[in-house]
Formats: sequence, structure tokens, C-alpha cells
Amino acid sequence: MGYPHPSHPKETVVLSQYFGDPEARGYDGWVKRGGYVALRKALGMTRDAIIEEVKASGLRGRGGAGFPTGLKWSFMPKEVTRPHYLVCNADESEPGTFKDREIMRWTPHAMIEGCAIAAYAIGAERCYIYIRGEFTDPLRIVSAAVEEAYAHGALGADAFGSGKRIDMVLHRGAGAYICGEETAMMNSIEGKRGNPRIKPPFPAAAGLFGMPTTINNVETLTAVPHILNRGAAWYKGLCLGNPKSTGTKLISICGHVQRPGNYEVTMGTPLKDILYDMAGGPKPGRTFKAVIPGGSSVPIMTREEAEAALFDYEGIVEKGSMLGSAGMIVMDDTTDMVYQIWRLARFYAHESCAQCTQCREGTAWTTKILERILAGKGKQEDFQLLLDLSENMTGKTICVLSDSCAAPVVSGIQKFRSEFEAYIAGAREPALAAV
Repeated sequence: MGYPHPSHPKETVVLSQYFGDPEARGYDGWVKRGGYVALRKALGMTRDAIIEEVKASGLRGRGGAGFPTGLKWSFMPKEVTRPHYLVCNADESEPGTFKDREIMRWTPHAMIEGCAIAAYAIGAERCYIYIRGEFTDPLRIVSAAVEEAYAHGALGADAFGSGKRIDMVLHRGAGAYICGEETAMMNSIEGKRGNPRIKPPFPAAAGLFGMPTTINNVETLTAVPHILNRGAAWYKGLCLGNPKSTGTKLISICGHVQRPGNYEVTMGTPLKDILYDMAGGPKPGRTFKAVIPGGSSVPIMTREEAEAALFDYEGIVEKGSMLGSAGMIVMDDTTDMVYQIWRLARFYAHESCAQCTQCREGTAWTTKILERILAGKGKQEDFQLLLDLSENMTGKTICVLSDSCAAPVVSGIQKFRSEFEAYIAGAREPALAAV
């Protein structure tokens, strides 16, 4: 079970420094590599001081939303008059994204230490780590690491003799994409159907079991010990010109590249460098056609847009997409864009919790119309019908799953309309059987 590639000279290796190092998985090996120094330091600080340090670093949520982490923590009630909870989102079910599982596979104690610091900072005595059901290997490794952390006093009723209680509970999901959404995840932990909740109330006011709760992604929490060890100024300095996007970011690159895998870069790195220098560019004789930069739920970028973009939150937005989870799906000139957009729509139709009419009906009808086009039975009116469906799905549901279905459809029609036209005009052989 090897790490997919050696470190590239243009990478800034922080979180991924010990990927591929089996000794880093165990407690003793992690301590030898500087582990748990940050937690000991945090337990000697005030909660407010930790939150202010994370705020000053500019760390933003690495799961997709990009919300400032320290600010999110500060929303929790200052007085701990009832239980507070931290939830670590280790569900990682966004298509094209496979970086959190590497953290869990190689450096589980890094995540556990980040969870423990965050729990203390928000006044939580219990942290739930919600692990995707299919992650059998990460679950085994993290479970063993949590037991080690308890055995060595990092967790428990008196964490490192500080008098502070920090407990950690692993909760295994059952394979539902929707449970990656934070309120659906809380319902799942409570034993309910994994349906998203209407907000407000927001989790910081009434979250898990009705108590104040903060939800953070694995990568986000794993960055926290580095910030406490080396300082907010150091982390904030890890950016190439944009002070709103600081630190390093793990990128999962898959698709039509010569060196797929996980890479870690400083925010602001030109996306062209990532695609060509790190991932090796397209296969011989091919050219890139499209890039989905942030997991399947963000708008598609053309090759020209991707090559001109800077890899940070604002840089990707400027070119018409979003950084999201940084699960990068790369497609070359052999790709049938209509077929791939249909595959994405079908995924979201399948994964909809069916709670909202706009999502339940919209994703299903979008999939059916795309199937009709691929079968050579499409009509010119289908363009407007797809756009109308997307409009009715965007911003009108409890969660953003329906928005995620609409994003590739709208961007696909805008940027690759000629491929849809070819199917409708009969200039291209049907890719699906008649429906």
C-alpha cells in the first residue's frame, strides 16, 4: 500500500510529509516526529488564545466550503453550561477526492491531535469522528491510533495531566453521499435518517443532540497542530500573493494525466504548474479539454480557463468555478462531455435524499433528459429545459446537493454546447440505447 508518487520539487510538503512512512502511524513514531507537542501546548493555553491563533493564520475549511476555521470556532458559546461537541468529517465521498483517507492511512495521530486541540478550544469534551463506511483500512488504522492515544494519556478524563477531559468516538457511516453534509451527518450520528436539516438553527447553537456543535474536515483539523507549533504568521506566509488564501492545500488529481495522485501545494500556485509539471500533463498525443477543480460538484473549467487560473479560493472563482475539496478531475480531448455530465447527474439523482421536491424531481429529470440526448432523441428545446431545471434546483433546497447537480450541467452547456448539438442533430452516434 504505497504512496502514489515521490514529493515533487514544486510541492510544499507539510501535512503529507510522512505519507508512505509506516512508522508514522504509531504513537511512538508520531511523537518522534514531533507529534503531540502542539496538544500539550494547547492544554496550557486559554481557549480564546487558541481560537485567535487559528483566526490569525487564515486557515479556511478544507472540506469544500472554505469558511474561516477560527471564526467558525468563535461562534460556539463562550460559557460551557451544557455539553459541546466537535464532529470531524471524515466521510470524504465527493467524487474525485481522495486526500483525507491518506491522512488517516499514514498519519492518524495528526488528525487525532488536531481534533483534540479543536475540541478543547470550543469547550467540547467529546469528539465524534465520522468515517465513510467504505474506508475499512482507514477505520482500522484510526481505531488503533485512538486506542494508543488513550493508553498514552493524550485522550481521556485527564488529557496529559491537564485536568481536561477529551474523549473521541469513531462513528462509521453507511455509504451515503448526503451524510457528508454537516447536518445530515449529525442526524446519522444520532441514529436518524441522514437527511439535511433546515438552518437556522445553525450547529453552533443547536447541533448534535441539540447541543452546540462544530464540524470540521479532516484536512482542516490536521493543519491545526502545525499552526500552534510554528505560529500563525508562518502559516499565513504560505501563500503566493493572496492573503485570503493561506497555507498549503492537498490536491487529489485523477483522470487523463500521466501522474495521478495526491499533491500538496502552497495556495496561489499556478494551476498550469500543477497540471503539467506535477501531474505530468496529458498522455502523449493528447491535449486537455476540461478540468473539474474541486470535486464533481463545482462548475467545469475549459483547458484555457484552467491554464490561466491560480490555485486558491479566489483564483478558481475568478475563472468561473470553485476550489471545493480540491478533488481535481482532468479530461482530455477523447472525452465525451455530454456523457460525463450525464454520469455526474445520474450520481446526484441516485444520492439525493429525496427530501426536497426540487432536488428529487430536478436531478431525476435532468438525468432522463441527458439520457434522451445521448440516445439521439434530443430536441433543441432540451437546452432551455435543462437550464430551467437547473435554475429551479439552485439555491432553493435545504442543502446544496441539487446545486451540485446543476453546476456541471449549466457549465457544460455553456462551454461545450457543440457536443450536445452534435447528438441532437444526429451528427454523432448515440452513446446510449434509446430511452
